[in-house]
Amino acid sequence: MKIAIGCDHGALELKNVLLNHLRQAGHQVEDFGTYTKDSCDYPDYCAQAARAVAAGDCDRGIVLCTTGIGASITANKIKGIRCALLGDLLSARLTREHNDTNMMALGAGVTGENLALAIVDTWLETPFSEAPRHQRRIDKVMALEKE
Repeated sequence: MKIAIGCDHGALELKNVLLNHLRQAGHQVEDFGTYTKDSCDYPDYCAQAARAVAAGDCDRGIVLCTTGIGASITANKIKGIRCALLGDLLSARLTREHNDTNMMALGAGVTGENLALAIVDTWLETPFSEAPRHQRRIDKVMALEKE
């Protein structure tokens, strides 16, 4: 799977851990930055990752900042993105099964490394249920972009 990833300076260390983990698992990862601990703005990097997913250049995306909130808000501003801020395994599984999310966000200052890795793995390994009721709801959510 090809995964887009982007973060700000507050999540650089966790992003680098995830990069290594994802590549070791056989995923192709496109890293949109940031690459240093210099203060920066999360929308600059998270939007690039989201655009790559929306364009179909990457299958899924992961964005990070200190809380994950700004990263998730940014990703969700890009047409075609359904990004969930995740902090537990149940949400990671259900957001894929029910919402067919194509992006996820993590808060590096909130979620420890081991839990973050487990969340990422659960999210990547869980398929969309394809249940008609879930697809109907996704269609309604995505139609809101046309208003």
